[in-house]
Amino acid sequence: MILAGAFAYGYSHLEYNWQWYRIWPYLVKLGDEGLEAGLLLKGLGVTLKISGVSLILTLFIGFSSAMMRLTNSPVLNALVVGYVESIRNTPLLIQLFVIYFVVSPVLDISPFASAVLALSLFEGAYATEIIRSAIVAVDKGQWEASFSLGMTSWRAFVDVVLPQALRQMLPMLAGQGVSLIKDSALVSTISIFDLTMQGQSIVAETFLTFEVWFTVALCYLMLTATLSGLITRWERSVVQGRPV
Repeated sequence: MILAGAFAYGYSHLEYNWQWYRIWPYLVKLGDEGLEAGLLLKGLGVTLKISGVSLILTLFIGFSSAMMRLTNSPVLNALVVGYVESIRNTPLLIQLFVIYFVVSPVLDISPFASAVLALSLFEGAYATEIIRSAIVAVDKGQWEASFSLGMTSWRAFVDVVLPQALRQMLPMLAGQGVSLIKDSALVSTISIFDLTMQGQSIVAETFLTFEVWFTVALCYLMLTATLSGLITRWERSVVQGRPV
């Protein structure tokens, strides 16, 4: 309440002319063929595509690297450790610039692919450690009990160990997914017209600073809240066996 009061007091002295009615055309507008998506909704669509593809690749990279990390191969272990440590100890923005300005001209990949690759590698490094630690946390007695029942290593992992590990990794992976959506705002720095970039262009054109950025923040909040809700429902129905 005190914080809300402080904001209200501060805004009352800004003498800012709120013009929320000018935001609607940037969300939905009436065109020749009926309702059309405005610039902000188009940017939201780009953000959804980048985040969705990156999330799938993040999970693939995370599971693959975690499995490699759990093997007895010193070469695979060294490769995964090098990847995880180099990614986690450098800023995402720098990685994005390296891929876009250095790697993409060599491989001839688009800005969209560069953004997806940078986000996937960055979030995948964190997902690797989340998945690995969850699997390691399962008691070794579970493996021994599975082997005593005649299960192979693969069946023991899929039927016994993985379901228990999911209970621990899902909440953390949900948080990583939320971070991915928020981190996707950085792709605006390589001229991708995502939600953030569209917001910047609208502010530069209209000077609707507060209205635009509050709307952009609300769009990101809707995305992250939806993802968190879906993962929570999945955790309840699949992992814990509760009805959705």
